[in-house]
Amino acid sequence: MKNSRRTFIATAAAAGAASALPARAETNPEGTPRLLLGPMVGAVTATSAPIWMQLSGDYFDAQVAYTTDPVNGPWKRTAPMRARAQDDCTLVIRLEGLQPGTTYHYRVLSNGKVDKYLRDLPPMSLLTAPAAPARFRVAFGSCARIQSDPEQPIWRAVAQNEPDLFFWLGDNIYGDSTVPATLAMEYQRQRFVPSFQPIGRNVPQLAIWDDHDFGLDNYDRTNPIREQALEVFKRYWANPSVGVPGTPGVFFDYSYGGVDFIFLDGRYHRAPDSDPDTPEKEFLGKGQFEWLKARLLASKAPFKVLACGSGWSRFKGPGGDAWSAYLHERQRLFDFIREQKISGVVLLSGDTHFPYVACAPQSEQGGYDLYDLVSSALAQMVAGSPMDLGKIAARMAPDQMIRQPLLGVNNAGIIDFDMTGKTPTLSFNVIDIRGRALYAPLTLRADELVNGVSSWRSKLAR
Repeated sequence: MKNSRRTFIATAAAAGAASALPARAETNPEGTPRLLLGPMVGAVTATSAPIWMQLSGDYFDAQVAYTTDPVNGPWKRTAPMRARAQDDCTLVIRLEGLQPGTTYHYRVLSNGKVDKYLRDLPPMSLLTAPAAPARFRVAFGSCARIQSDPEQPIWRAVAQNEPDLFFWLGDNIYGDSTVPATLAMEYQRQRFVPSFQPIGRNVPQLAIWDDHDFGLDNYDRTNPIREQALEVFKRYWANPSVGVPGTPGVFFDYSYGGVDFIFLDGRYHRAPDSDPDTPEKEFLGKGQFEWLKARLLASKAPFKVLACGSGWSRFKGPGGDAWSAYLHERQRLFDFIREQKISGVVLLSGDTHFPYVACAPQSEQGGYDLYDLVSSALAQMVAGSPMDLGKIAARMAPDQMIRQPLLGVNNAGIIDFDMTGKTPTLSFNVIDIRGRALYAPLTLRADELVNGVSSWRSKLAR
């Protein structure tokens, strides 16, 4: 999808114009004021854009200069802000009063000057959200392990596909620690990956976590540092919100281009996978489950996309680190969707180290078929052993495999939404590190995701 309003490489003239912003000379005994990590664009709206960054200290002011015309200006500036040492000197500066669907070029200023280590680069750019239903592209993925893949070529493939948004669905780092400072350092290592930086600086990033960025492998509500892990998470992302009063977690909702996205926290309140799967066993926790129901009831969007780090299908079987170990709660959610006649629900997940598409055929119970679109791993050792598809099918039943697992390939998910027509549609695929689409596309229409409609058989790859 080509978006002429976004350019990943600005003109030399634009770079020269931005470098000519007024500057003042100074020395500081605490060192050169500068940006250490970022900038990274967060959850844009039609009129605002948050810019995340990490600074070299708490002894100077940062600003963002921005314009729609990088050659002629004028350049506006945000108010000066100062980072705090207790926040690892991370900072989110918000651009306000923007125009919908508009490309803005921006620069980070340190003590009023174009940042020393960014001044020879062209300005970064971002696109604000559209004001009305639109055509747009989302890229998403999970499992970015710098310890296994410090180069991470998948980001060049993502840039090649020019998404409007990028979603991180967990295992965004492999912290694998109960030391909060270690989690923070792993976030810093991931932000420093050169191939990621053009995406982070130009494409809005939204994130939830899974076990490896929450604590240790398969961690749940018994995590002894879950509160501290949440504080670290909040410092390194520019999401629209984090949890709700009385119910902590990384969950939030976000609307863009006519689609409602609901991001879930599958760790903070989760009972251990190995607990018996009774009606009392919790995955989301009572507070988050009630919040999710309220968000679904309030949504009027043709598509309501539920994003979770853990897989929604029965793929991993009973006791697996996925919704397959919480089938009572999963069915309670699916029953609520059917009984309240909530249309247009689509599921996203990651975690598995291979992509696939599964479906819970709820049309057979009077509802409609719920599709789980899976992408993993962005940058991690990938599963390569042959799978017994017959055993997988038996374990998953009555869930269905719509696109078979692809082994041995790092990948990112791509979803193209078209919300402009009479019948909104989405199309899903996955790309490899060369940007090549790997599946026959899976297309879903909004009018297929309503009670009484069975669609899964028609979606099987031929």
